[in-house]
Amino acid sequence: MLRSWRVKLKLLLATVTLVVLLSWLYLFVGSLEYGRFLLLPPCLGEQPSRDVEREALASRVRRVEEENHQLRLQLGQVQAEGSDGSPQWGVSAEDREPPRGERSNRTACPKQRTVHKCELLHVAIVCAGHNASRDVVTLVKSILFHRKNPLHFHFITDSVAHQILQTLFQSWMVPSVHVSFYNADDLKAGTHPPLCPPEVSWIPNKHYSGIYGLMKLTLTKALPSNLSKVIVLDTDITFATDIAELWAVFGKFSDKQVIGLVENQSDWYLGNLWKNHKPWPALGRGFNTGVILLLLDRLRRLGWEQMWRLTAERELMSMLSTSLADQDIFNAVIKQDPALVYRLPCFWNVQLSDHTRSEQCYTEVSDLKVIHWNSPKKLRVKNKHVEFFRNLYLTFLEYDGNLLRRELFGCASLPSPPSNQLQQALEELDEDDPCYDFRRQHLTQHRIHLFFLQYEFLALPNPTDVTLVAQLSMDRLQMLEAICKHWAGPISLALYMSDAEAQQFLRYAQASEVLSARRNVAYHIVYKEGQFYPINLLRNVALANTQTPYVFLTDIDFLPMYGLYDYLRNSIQQLELPQRKAALIVPAFETLHYRLTFPKSKAELLSMLDMGSLYTFRYHVWPKGHAPTDYAKWRTATVPYRVAWQPDFEPYVVVRRDCPKYDQRFVGFGWNKVSHIMELDAQEYELLVLPNAFMIHMPHAPSFDISKFRLSAGYRGCLQTLREEFHQDLSRRYGAAALKYLTAERSL
Repeated sequence: MLRSWRVKLKLLLATVTLVVLLSWLYLFVGSLEYGRFLLLPPCLGEQPSRDVEREALASRVRRVEEENHQLRLQLGQVQAEGSDGSPQWGVSAEDREPPRGERSNRTACPKQRTVHKCELLHVAIVCAGHNASRDVVTLVKSILFHRKNPLHFHFITDSVAHQILQTLFQSWMVPSVHVSFYNADDLKAGTHPPLCPPEVSWIPNKHYSGIYGLMKLTLTKALPSNLSKVIVLDTDITFATDIAELWAVFGKFSDKQVIGLVENQSDWYLGNLWKNHKPWPALGRGFNTGVILLLLDRLRRLGWEQMWRLTAERELMSMLSTSLADQDIFNAVIKQDPALVYRLPCFWNVQLSDHTRSEQCYTEVSDLKVIHWNSPKKLRVKNKHVEFFRNLYLTFLEYDGNLLRRELFGCASLPSPPSNQLQQALEELDEDDPCYDFRRQHLTQHRIHLFFLQYEFLALPNPTDVTLVAQLSMDRLQMLEAICKHWAGPISLALYMSDAEAQQFLRYAQASEVLSARRNVAYHIVYKEGQFYPINLLRNVALANTQTPYVFLTDIDFLPMYGLYDYLRNSIQQLELPQRKAALIVPAFETLHYRLTFPKSKAELLSMLDMGSLYTFRYHVWPKGHAPTDYAKWRTATVPYRVAWQPDFEPYVVVRRDCPKYDQRFVGFGWNKVSHIMELDAQEYELLVLPNAFMIHMPHAPSFDISKFRLSAGYRGCLQTLREEFHQDLSRRYGAAALKYLTAERSL
């Protein structure tokens, strides 16, 4: 038997070789000119003129190629058979040999594209919550890295993911990428109950994805009626190739096929994993729904909604609930009508869960197209190539998303109004301006990922509640735990980080008992770009995403006194702040010691002040910044007292959430808080010093920006220019009332 198999293999190999040689010889002898055109197009050739002679030649060559293709298929079948003649698992004709006109991804020439380079590709993703919103960014990065086509992402989201992803894509501003959002809450329970029946909320689901794991069943109804086809992806997918290759597979569907799926690579649907294991009905091993190709127009004509509902109702009578969410229902429908499914080669969904046959989907890791981390263990899954898969995933996880803002060559895209305005502003900048770098930084569009970690939103915040607002970079990360121990209330932080640093922060926060226990700390990542620290942009991001009526505007290197949160809420109520326009000043002190026994009261602080272990903040380098607080009066004060604005005053204050924004022209070091206090005064805020509140600045190494300020005369000169321009803008907004600021500046 084995000998006969070898003879048959050698005969087929010899036949294939002969046919290939004859076809190439025919091309060379028959017509050198047309042969050149026919040989070159797979890589770089030009398209010949469409005359009769060429068509006749091409027709003859196609017939020879077709015979060659059929022989290769027969050869593949012989190679795929074992000594017993049975086919190997997971090896289809399509896996062994790509259809004619396509190339293996291991050949020297790139695969011919069957999708027009400017065709818009549609991708649908269900995303709910903070964690899934992080996961989907890595998926999108992997798609954008390889893509050559315009993309339209359709996100079915809850309110949390909607806010996060909408802000992210608006700030990312990737050319030729469109984004639409659909409310998952409407799909859970129906748009207008009880007139409309619930969509999926009636289906019991044991899967960890919860009710959102059933949303893909509703896409024919949720997505626009004029959308004819879509690729549907789970958030735990990583692409290793151009998604256009997957889009091209739609062209291989037969007239009856409406769903493209990869066979499930675990034994789940075989029902032999444990005693009395009873999975939902499935065709053979069943199919995995992490990657789906949906022909929406055909599904609508077939009555997909009624089809899956009836199937689910029937099976739930005995199964009681789904175990694998939408995947169980998709498989039950396909079991009933196998003609609906197109079997995708398994390299389009290599499923990395324990005990799968994923390794049979590829002979080399370079064959991979889509990796699916569909185990709850995610990166800790067992697979002999898991290190390669993990490194590929981590590459995209930490990849600089700014690099993906590239234009698609040869595809006209309609820029959005914000990008138009930004481009116009950039073009108006004078590159010979000595302060060009400052102005360019002000116009830089930073990517923003809101609520990077789990955050519990307040249903009805207390009318006197207050949020601590601050910003930081990686070098101040060590302050977070201490601040959380000193402040029990809500916190809103903007973190300036690279993509890689954001992942380091994530690991740090998840490993910290203090930080991981808090659900009222909002972390907003502003991704690095440019040469200056955008301090006021960061403050505005943290400020804009607070929920409480009041905010405590501070810096990350200050520790508030113990109990300050409760003290501020009581002060807001006692001073009737909701009925007046006031800024409450928290006096600032500092220590030069890295280890400090933190004072538990004002009396202890005054004692340490007298002994020289504490100082009023910056008294020795910048006394004007806090001198108007009047520390001498504060020592004996028992009630709040009013102070007047003075030049360069920059206290830390509690104000209403709708206070003026920080002026973002001020980047790096200098005048970033001074300008804000000046505008509060211009809007006639009372400045009230709290008698029993304090905060202490902890020592740290000087920032890079303060070093530039001290060493560069050009830096200081540009700061002065920006100050003058700010005064002019203030005068335009507030008229004669703002003249006092310019007069006070000049008197100094």
